[in-house]
Amino acid sequence: MLSIVRTFVITSLCLSAVACSSFEFPGIYRMKIDQGNIITQQMADELKPGMTRRQVRFVLGTPLVEDTFNPNRWDYINRSRSPEGVETQKRFSVYFNGDILIATSGDWQPSNWPQ
Repeated sequence: MLSIVRTFVITSLCLSAVACSSFEFPGIYRMKIDQGNIITQQMADELKPGMTRRQVRFVLGTPLVEDTFNPNRWDYINRSRSPEGVETQKRFSVYFNGDILIATSGDWQPSNWPQ
């Protein structure tokens, strides 16, 4: 008899755990989650050829990735997840020659750079 009760309790606990995990409560607020560096077009437009690393760091912030094998490239990566669960990733890279900014690439392009 004790074995049947124990089996019933374990089964009911397992079923209720599965049922709760698939149920979504209506009206639950889910927020947008941003990770990494947040870069805007306005920030990219502030960059000018010939800026120093310090000036670039002031405008864009500290890069998420400083490549160990290529110290002349900084990568700014932003990943965001919408409340619906859709993930997007954007990248922006700046390139230096020594201490001088020479180029950019990625999802934003400075509008005041020569083409």
